[in-house]
Amino acid sequence: MDMNYKTIKLAVAGVALTLVFASLSSCGVRDENSPGVEFMPDMYRSPSVENYGTYVIDGDTLQSAMLPVKGTVSRGYMPYTYENNAAGYEAAGANLKNPLDMAQRGVWEKDGEALYGKYCVHCHGATGGGDGKVGLKLPGPPPAYDGALKDLAEGKIFHSITYGKNSMGSHSSQLSTEERWKLVCYVQKLQGPKGGADSTKQVAAVVTPTTAAHAAGGQH
Repeated sequence: MDMNYKTIKLAVAGVALTLVFASLSSCGVRDENSPGVEFMPDMYRSPSVENYGTYVIDGDTLQSAMLPVKGTVSRGYMPYTYENNAAGYEAAGANLKNPLDMAQRGVWEKDGEALYGKYCVHCHGATGGGDGKVGLKLPGPPPAYDGALKDLAEGKIFHSITYGKNSMGSHSSQLSTEERWKLVCYVQKLQGPKGGADSTKQVAAVVTPTTAAHAAGGQH
């Protein structure tokens, strides 16, 4: 009888202690991300370095987003040597050529079209006419590719994408060098053929009357 009483007493005491510990563990600030009791907490909450943070390690103050050492060039990166000024713009137009294999120009144009739809169509319009919804809100909308910019050299197009031009900002942080050249291919497609049938007709319309007048004068 005494043994049963002691057993019941111990069981009641154990339940009471369990309830006490449970109530104590529920007090304080509750972390919704906590899984509860953690075995080896370091595996759950390992220290991490946050972006753009400042940390002191062994007495040294470190930035998590550090600039490369001045004068260094990352592996595979080719510096752009043309400066962001009028002279650099003209030099790029005269000397800079598309390094992509033009045997696959159709592929580059297709890739460039996709990039154009993401980064350019808002201002330049679907056909490059400068009639994009954002472009029409600007003080001066972009010129049409098949108009004032029809004969713009590929080097100048690349230079403008890299540094920006007038109201257009730089896209070098959004587009890699290869992507910019693909975009140049598609812009050239929007420019249309240079010296094609339309331009020939226009020249003929201007030259023919003058030529006819001279011919008539010669006959007199």
